[in-house]
Amino acid sequence: MVNIAKNSNETSLKSAALIAGLSLLVMVIFAPYAEMYVFPKLIVRFQPTETAKNIIENKPLFISGIFAYLITLIGDLVLTWALYILLKPVRKNLSLLTAWFRLVYTVIALVALNNVITSFRMLTTPDYLNFMTQDQVNINAMIYLSVFKNHWYFGMIFFAVHLLLLGFLVIKSVYIPRILGILLIITGIGYLLTSLRPYLFPAINIDFAMFTFFGEIVFMLWLLIRGHKITEVH
Repeated sequence: MVNIAKNSNETSLKSAALIAGLSLLVMVIFAPYAEMYVFPKLIVRFQPTETAKNIIENKPLFISGIFAYLITLIGDLVLTWALYILLKPVRKNLSLLTAWFRLVYTVIALVALNNVITSFRMLTTPDYLNFMTQDQVNINAMIYLSVFKNHWYFGMIFFAVHLLLLGFLVIKSVYIPRILGILLIITGIGYLLTSLRPYLFPAINIDFAMFTFFGEIVFMLWLLIRGHKITEVH
C-alpha cells in the first residue's frame, strides 16, 4: 500500500483507479459486441447488395452496433481523464501528453463512426434514390463502411503511442506493479504494428494486436480488484 499526497479538492487516486477500471469494463463489454457480433453478422465484405439487404432487414441490430461503438468512445473519454489523474503524480506533463494521444484517437474514432451513420442513412432514406440507383446507393454505403474501418485503424496509431507512454508511466510509478506497464507496452507495440502494416508491409496479413491485446484486460482487472489499495495522505 502506497501513500500519495493529494489536495482535498482533487479526485483521489483510489477514485481514479475505480473510474478507469469501470470505463475499461464498459468498453470491454460494448466494443466486442459491435466489432465481433453485429458488424460481422451484417456486413459481407465486397458484397454491397447483400450487406445492404442485411442492414435494412436488421435495422435495430445495426443501430445497436452504432450505439455500442458510441458508448465505447464515451468510455474512452472518461478513461482518458481518469488515467491522467491516476498517473499525474508520476510525471504530470507526460501524463498529460499520454492523455492527449488517447484523446486524439478518440476524436478520430468518433469522426470515423459518422461514416457508419452516413451509410445507414443512405440505405434507409428514400431521397437518395432520386439521383442514384439502388445499386449505386448500396455501393456508396459499402464505401462509407470501409472508410469507417480505414479511419479507425489509422487512429489506432495514436492509441498505440498512448499505450506505450502509459506503460512507461506505470513502470515509473511506485503504486502500480511494473509488470502491468510491461504488458501495456507489449499491447501498444501490437497495435502499432497492426496499424502500420498496410503501409509498411502490406504483404504480411497478420493482426498483431490479436496476440497482444491482453495487456489492457490485465490492467483493467488490477484497477478493479487492487486499485482501491492506493491511498492518499492529506
